[in-house]
Amino acid sequence: QVQLVESGGGLVQAGGSLRLSCAASGDIFRFNPMAWYRQAPGKQRDLVATITSRYNTNYADSVKGRFTISRDNSKNTLYLQMNSLKPEDTAVYYCKDEALRVWGQGTQVTVSS
Repeated sequence: QVQLVESGGGLVQAGGSLRLSCAASGDIFRFNPMAWYRQAPGKQRDLVATITSRYNTNYADSVKGRFTISRDNSKNTLYLQMNSLKPEDTAVYYCKDEALRVWGQGTQVTVSS
C-alpha cells in the first residue's frame, strides 16, 4: 500500500514563499500521475496542480504563474513551490496519487496579510 507524507507547511506573510514536499513509499511513484489539492475552512477540496509521469503539468487558474509542481522520481518525492503567496492561499494542502487514489494526511499553509 502506497503511503504519502506531506511536509513543509507553515505560517508565512503575504508575498512570501513556501515549498511543500510529499514523500511516497513504494516502487511505483515514478509511473503515476500526481497532484496537489487544497481545502480551505468550510470549502470543498480543490485541485491545485497536476504532473504526469512524463512531467507534463497543469495548474488551477488561481495559482498559475505563482506555483510550480515538480517531482524527483529518484527520491520518490513530489514538490509544490509556492511563491507570491496570498491570504486566499490559506488551506490544508494534500498530495494525491491520481492512479491509486491515495491521499496524504495534509499540511497546513497559513498566509497572513
